[in-house]
Amino acid sequence: MNHPPFNWRPLLDQWQLTVDGDAFATPGSQLLPVRWQGRSAMLKRALTPEEKSGGALLRWWNGDGAAQVYAHEGDTVLMERATGPRDLFTMALDGQDDEASRILCATLARLHAPRAAPPPEHLVPLRPWFRSLEATSEEGARFARSWATARELLDDPRDPVVLHGDMHHRNVLDFGERGWLAIDPKCVTGERGFDYANLLTNPDLPTVTRPDRFHHQFGVIAEAAHLEPRRLLRWVVAFAGLSAAWFLEDQDAEGVASDFVVADLAQAMLDG
Repeated sequence: MNHPPFNWRPLLDQWQLTVDGDAFATPGSQLLPVRWQGRSAMLKRALTPEEKSGGALLRWWNGDGAAQVYAHEGDTVLMERATGPRDLFTMALDGQDDEASRILCATLARLHAPRAAPPPEHLVPLRPWFRSLEATSEEGARFARSWATARELLDDPRDPVVLHGDMHHRNVLDFGERGWLAIDPKCVTGERGFDYANLLTNPDLPTVTRPDRFHHQFGVIAEAAHLEPRRLLRWVVAFAGLSAAWFLEDQDAEGVASDFVVADLAQAMLDG
């Protein structure tokens, strides 16, 4: 859906901001780079319930493992902006795949850590999050396999945490002196293994379906995350099926195929 340009002027005046780049949009938000009190910052206006909940979660994390929110007004947050030169996606393709995976795992560990304050309201449990996979479970044997695995995991939850919900190489950015921090959470709660399974299924990464890469990065992630290997493999089968269901809804055959290659690799390790 195309949204009309947003009038940022009242917020620019309210927070004494100066524009520092062109406005742009994502499917769920409108953004404008700005400067605030001498700092690089970003105005982000949420357009969907998911994005609005994500803003509340960023405020709850309070800059610990995630981008800091400086101020908020209605559906708009003023948050710190990543300006560091490093990029995890590039690292993963340029001989630093292990380091990128360990950075992602370390970021998740910070996000999953207990907080003194209660988490935001309206967190979505994982079971309804898997509704799309359940609905496609009769579309073929692989969808059925992933849903059966997901159902077993959801019926026996462990290590419940507030999840990021969309952890991949482009959602953890270089914030310079503040280090690597997450953006764009989805406000989901459930077993922490779900977030780590996502790291192995990123279809944007051209190496994700290579068996040698999968086997090696699985070992790196299982060790860094302190996860029981077979449990993590089952989460990969479940999450890859969920991602494939979402791609099926979007009529993206390449995404479906990529996810099921990863699911097959994980299932082969479970069966081996």
